[in-house]
Amino acid sequence: MRTLLSTTRTLRRHARGVTLIELMVAVAIGAFLMIGAMNVFMQSRTTFRINQSVARLQENARFVLATIEPDIRMASYYGLTNNSVQITGRAKTTVPNGIGPSSCGANWTIDLDTPVTGSNNAYPWPALTCGATGGYQAGTDTITIRRVVDNATLPGLLGVNTLYVYSQRATTGQIFIPPVPAGVLPGGQSFQLIASGYYISRQSASLGAKGATIPSLHHKWLRGNPPTIQDDEILPGVEDLQVEFGIDTDAPGAAGRGAIDRYVNPGDPLLAGANTVVLAVRIWLRLRAEDIENGFTDTTTYAYANVNYTPPVAAQPFRRLLISKTIYLRNARPMT
Repeated sequence: MRTLLSTTRTLRRHARGVTLIELMVAVAIGAFLMIGAMNVFMQSRTTFRINQSVARLQENARFVLATIEPDIRMASYYGLTNNSVQITGRAKTTVPNGIGPSSCGANWTIDLDTPVTGSNNAYPWPALTCGATGGYQAGTDTITIRRVVDNATLPGLLGVNTLYVYSQRATTGQIFIPPVPAGVLPGGQSFQLIASGYYISRQSASLGAKGATIPSLHHKWLRGNPPTIQDDEILPGVEDLQVEFGIDTDAPGAAGRGAIDRYVNPGDPLLAGANTVVLAVRIWLRLRAEDIENGFTDTTTYAYANVNYTPPVAAQPFRRLLISKTIYLRNARPMT
């Protein structure tokens, strides 16, 4: 009997649970570890969102530059020549309209003597016939490029009602709509004409109702059959486009001919100089995220070109990226 009681006491002693104090200590340690784990999780999630937002802005910036840069770089490329004087049918925008559409102004597509031009803080095209889709973003620049496609079109593949430039290396070419005009000398090639205009719209149509307050980069371009000017949205979230032209104003034969003297805004009187040649284009693009970033406030003053921009309070929760690129024109007129 005594042995049985001793065994029972031993079993009770081994079956004893934790005390209240031990339980409270265990709960406290567990809660502390849980809070730490949650903090690590939240910080990791915040870091991921920031990195994702920054990466998205950088990706958008690369996409925009990849779209605009080749177009600008090839301005004044007219196939077998880069001298517009050798191409008949061209016309300045200051004279009555010739061949091609006039919805964006007389001869907007065929002013080959002005392969690259722009406007400073203004919308240059007729509002009624060539209005900005979503409205023009005040205070932004525009740029227009004229050139031809990189590769010639074979005679049997010329598109109906499409503008082409028939060019030759040393003799006169012509702007035409197929068929190839009679009287041009053999040995030339036909290249489809390109006229491009870039501007910033106040709204983004691609984002639906959300895009009502999101500006976007737009592209006006010449399309064929029949020749018309189409307006397409390139990318939402582009707030600003600024442009400067790198010009050479030295007289032909001067020691400095062929080098950039200065950079000027579109519309600068120096661009109309008899000796002025545009050798490069410098562009700035300011992009912003599409969505508000909680806990982020952008109070940076962005100083570039002739702009000093500080986001208003309502726009401060959006992350931004400012990029700049100087693009040299491969086909600037000969430096004689």
